[in-house]
Amino acid sequence: MYIDNENFDKWMERLSKKLSEIGQDLKSLINTDKVLDENDKILDNQDLAFLLKVSFRTLQRYRVSGKLPYFTISHKTYYRAADIRTFIQENAESKTYERFKKENQLDKQTTAKQDG
Repeated sequence: MYIDNENFDKWMERLSKKLSEIGQDLKSLINTDKVLDENDKILDNQDLAFLLKVSFRTLQRYRVSGKLPYFTISHKTYYRAADIRTFIQENAESKTYERFKKENQLDKQTTAKQDG
């Protein structure tokens, strides 16, 4: 396959333009570390269902009833870790919550947050 100079120059120009666009997108992503607090983590539906050992439908019921705060980005549901802790504290019996804290090492995370 032979490419003449004129077509090659056009192709390189388009490639350069596309790389510049990608560079701009990357620059905007680099600044996203200021969106969330450094100690604030987010989980998606799959993470939370696995963590709480419940179905996606159960999570949906919690969201619809207003018990579990959430937000969506591009039709995907996310939860803040702090909201999940509050939800568990308010809705679980004390023994269940203590077991959950132990299994997920929430005491270490809370202690680290308070020390930092």
